[in-house]
Amino acid sequence: MTKVRIDKDLEDLIPGYIENRQKDIKSILFSLEKADYESIRILGHSMKGSGGGYGFDAITRIGKSIEEAAKNKNGSEIKKQVEELSYYIAGIEITYE
Repeated sequence: MTKVRIDKDLEDLIPGYIENRQKDIKSILFSLEKADYESIRILGHSMKGSGGGYGFDAITRIGKSIEEAAKNKNGSEIKKQVEELSYYIAGIEITYE
């Protein structure tokens, strides 16, 4: 479990944010099957930009890694980062303050 403290003003937005990251995982894996690295890069860039704003610094870090791996067309690194993101999301314990 990863404990994350989130501003209580964001409480209504967090379930949708997490759900969208789960959709991103599926989109990245689908794009990887088609070798569509540009779509993967864009998704990684978006995560890099949004994670910290919602209090999920790990999503920012993983998003940056996905973006870089997509630029380098490194499918194995993309898969590794997607697995890390899946594991992270599954293990989040959120406290609203």
